Amino acid sequence: MSHTTTVTLTDTEEKAMSTITANIDDWITNAALNRARIAKEEIIADLIRHCNANDIALAVGEAAQVDQAFDLGVAELYTDVPFPS
Repeated sequence: MSHTTTVTLTDTEEKAMSTITANIDDWITNAALNRARIAKEEIIADLIRHCNANDIALAVGEAAQVDQAFDLGVAELYTDVPFPS
């Protein structure tokens, strides 16, 4: 499963972004993928602590471990008010 997100920049925002990168799409993709990587590492670290503290067998593989963290309530979906559009 994958997820596609479209980002729309105003002309001013595009001009501003062009001062920090030659390829805005690559920069945005890299930022999102890197933040997802960090979140995944945090979830897995929390899961390992939880499983060790509670004598629970750890799932095998990163995807299974993230799923296990959600199943055990170690991780949860962000439910705060979304950013205004």
